[in-house]
Amino acid sequence: MPTDIAVPLRDTLQRLSNRKSACSEATVQADIRQLLLTGGLGLAEENLEVNLESQVGGRRRIDIEVGYTVIEVKKSLASVATVRDAEIQLADYVDLRTRETGQRYVGILTDGREWRAYQIHDGVLTEASRYTLKTGRPDLTSLLYWLEGVLATRAGISPTPAEIRERLGAQSTSFALDKAGLAALFHAHGSMPTVQLKRQLWADLLRGAFGTQFAESTELFLEHTLLVNSAEIIAHMVLGFDVADLQPGTLLGGEHFRLARISGVVEHDFFDWVLEVPGGEAFIRTLARRLARFDWRQVEHDVLKVLYESIISAETRSRLGEYYTPDWLAEQVVAETVTDPLRQRVLDPACGSGTFLFHAVRRYLTAAEQAGMDLADAIEGVTRNVHGLDLHPVAVTLARVTYLLAIGRDRLRDERRRSVHVPVYLGDSVQWRPEDEDDLFSDGQVVIATVEEGPQLYDNKLRFPETLLADAAGFDNLVDELTELAASPRRPGAIPSLTALFNRRAIPPEHREPISNNFALLCRLHDDGRDHIWGYYVRNLARPRWLSRPENRVHVLVGNPPWLAYRRMPADMQRRFRELCETRGLWHGKEVATHQDLSGLFVARTVQQFLSVGGTFAFVMPNAALDRGYFAGFRSGLYADKVELTTVAFTRSWDLRRLRPHFFPRGAAVVFGQRTGPDRGASELPISTLRWIGRIPKQGNTWNAVAPSLTFEPAQLVLHDSMTLESPYEPRFFQGATFIPRVLFLVERKPTGPLGLPSGRRAVRSERSAKEKIPWKHLPSLEGVVESEFLRPILLGETVLPYRLLPPREVVVPIQGTQLLDGVHPQLDLYPDLARWWRSAEKIWLDNRPSERLSLAEQLDFRSKLSIQMQPSPLRVVYGASGMHVAAALVDDPVPLCDKALYWGTVNSRAEGHYLCAILNSPSLTRLVRPLMSYGKDERHIDKHVWKLPIPLFDGTDDLHSRLAELGQRQAALVDRLGLDENADFITLRRLVRKALAAGPYADEINELVVFLLDQ
Repeated sequence: MPTDIAVPLRDTLQRLSNRKSACSEATVQADIRQLLLTGGLGLAEENLEVNLESQVGGRRRIDIEVGYTVIEVKKSLASVATVRDAEIQLADYVDLRTRETGQRYVGILTDGREWRAYQIHDGVLTEASRYTLKTGRPDLTSLLYWLEGVLATRAGISPTPAEIRERLGAQSTSFALDKAGLAALFHAHGSMPTVQLKRQLWADLLRGAFGTQFAESTELFLEHTLLVNSAEIIAHMVLGFDVADLQPGTLLGGEHFRLARISGVVEHDFFDWVLEVPGGEAFIRTLARRLARFDWRQVEHDVLKVLYESIISAETRSRLGEYYTPDWLAEQVVAETVTDPLRQRVLDPACGSGTFLFHAVRRYLTAAEQAGMDLADAIEGVTRNVHGLDLHPVAVTLARVTYLLAIGRDRLRDERRRSVHVPVYLGDSVQWRPEDEDDLFSDGQVVIATVEEGPQLYDNKLRFPETLLADAAGFDNLVDELTELAASPRRPGAIPSLTALFNRRAIPPEHREPISNNFALLCRLHDDGRDHIWGYYVRNLARPRWLSRPENRVHVLVGNPPWLAYRRMPADMQRRFRELCETRGLWHGKEVATHQDLSGLFVARTVQQFLSVGGTFAFVMPNAALDRGYFAGFRSGLYADKVELTTVAFTRSWDLRRLRPHFFPRGAAVVFGQRTGPDRGASELPISTLRWIGRIPKQGNTWNAVAPSLTFEPAQLVLHDSMTLESPYEPRFFQGATFIPRVLFLVERKPTGPLGLPSGRRAVRSERSAKEKIPWKHLPSLEGVVESEFLRPILLGETVLPYRLLPPREVVVPIQGTQLLDGVHPQLDLYPDLARWWRSAEKIWLDNRPSERLSLAEQLDFRSKLSIQMQPSPLRVVYGASGMHVAAALVDDPVPLCDKALYWGTVNSRAEGHYLCAILNSPSLTRLVRPLMSYGKDERHIDKHVWKLPIPLFDGTDDLHSRLAELGQRQAALVDRLGLDENADFITLRRLVRKALAAGPYADEINELVVFLLDQ
């Protein structure tokens, strides 16, 4: 913003934000008018009038009206009565304007300092968003973003990741208003049968894709609806349509795409329920107006991925394992793998929002231009060569629009182009169904069941001749036309003739009877209120099986498979997962089942089904795929199967675990390989890798922007069988108990007042932390009185520094002797204060626990991690379960309990404790164990990986052991003398301690001795 505009505006904001200034209501109105006209909101006197005191009838006047927004200005909103009266007045304004224009209006109530945005539904005004200027230092930019999100008056905004996050993301005013409006529609009409059907089908698909990690909720359904509706509107703008001139039904139904001879992009799906409810069309018009602010013509990356990650919460994405690949990495993987784009057919079998597809499409089109290929042939060729599949319905819609963005508006609008079919499909790439079950392809037909169970009055399966699928666009258009005819006006029970359709499409005589039978079923489904969605199912679910036919397999597979953990799969998926893994040599026993995930099987299955012999692949994988024992079967490249033996020759890998910041919750890698035939056989993944090191720039979206910040070095992988124990200390160390959620256990002392409490009782309340997770972070604290014998000191991960302990915290824990008293234990009521606390905690747990598998007591004592601590150990060594460096200390107090963020083990003497602390705290130990550790986001999970090193039991007669014990004792004394502020952040304290140790006289000798010890 120019200085000559910004300075006066900041002066205006100072007046508006200062409650003490004696401004009249007229002055506040004038300042707000000035802000609107000169704040870069796309408003100016000559092209958009800002009306002061616009009359709306009945002598009521609107203070300011801008576009589809009415603004009521008050001198102050400090008075509850003033706000109440203003809201009544604003409700009248908004309701009247909405009824007069048929557009959804937004109301703003403000005194210049506080800004509140409202929507009206069924005559009720509801606040959707609020912004407050800070007195003294008002933030002009933030207020203008907030206002622009309400007014939607800017034009030509570049759809960069930053702009999308700011203007459309979950923290934006646009999102707050749109989600509130959508929630009101669903609350009023969500019980309609067609809406319920579409929500149920949505939930069934995601439950199949994500297992127990998918938590069905109205909020997520609404977020997905908003995302898909937005993507379909953006698709129209990519082609240059003025969405303000289009009817909502055509925006979500794809009519204009059919007229433009573009298929496979916008279609009836789960999320067009909005059009079936009163008020839905007005909602779509408003959404389209907000999205039209952006210029979608020039896009150079997968912007819809940014939109998805800006709307869906990090907690939800983490639970579902949804972490989309950064553009720069996908770009480079495609560049390395798609070496002959004009001849190679490419498939991403887990395409997500379409990041890999975007770069594969761009790579093909660039090669086509360089080869002088005609534009029409180039577009036809790319849609024949680049395909995508995904089981997530939202991802599929986003990927289709991303595909269009990759082709680009200019090519799509060129009059030379022919019909375009976007080949991205909803489908199950793993194909979980057992081979002996009724196949999707049966007797030369593709079969889709329209109901799951229950008695039927008619055949419930749609059956299409398989040969029709060879022409993807033709098959999809046929299904579309049948679905539309079934939904057209007719007498209930009547089945219109298809003769004209058969003749126009030249349908062979042998195919006409099954198509007629399908059409009759579609008509009955429509009569039963279950129409539209089955055409969507047929078009999408058939494509994966068609692609798996040997003659249709592709030359290149690329992508990022789902990392769905075995422990998160539902029971039936776990059984089938184990069957498929055991057959292919991928199952490594129950001992490591919790570590296994879907990625390895996904690669094996997609190579088997979709990749031709001689074809190549590149997949982004968990870093564990490179060196963990439970991925040994995957790395072998030999995947047996009774239907078809699959062998691959792995060629190379990229180790990405040294990149910062982590872009996934676990360390990542890329594996490359080629499908081989039986003559050549399998080749294991080489132990040599290319290690990537560096810090990714914050705005790094392209490979050219990121590559200069990276270095690459050849490295050797350290393979480790996780079922082999190297140190005899391994069985002597245990993980601490699960004091989670901490709000129910961790406490701080509470003032008791002048009268105090009787002896043996303590007033406590929950100790809160900013690191708490949903839903616990939003719950109120527990407060009460507890008998002091049930307050125990606890050591947490953050209380352990190298060689030193910070003061322990306190927990409420119902331990009596060696018994754990749960809510039904007969002795619990002998302690009434504890009983009240514990039963309150149990109720909170039952109301909010993530699954019904464990009670609160079972959670606390999971795998006996608390019970084993009930017998005191006079001397223990503890170390943190995670961290960038191993941190260990000696504990000589038997009373404190250990939390799950620690591992603890009993030692027989102080000398043995100092010996272990010297080893565990040495930088050389961290360096040696690091290749064996699990990698997570910005931390490394140490767990028991330290005992995979051959650390021998302490022998006091061994000179090396004794010297390490002596040096460990000296290091502990050095750390004890440090003047540390024990209230400071524990990460800072650990850094200070490590720095002091490194500068001390013993560090080099300890490092040398540890290396020598482990080499013996």
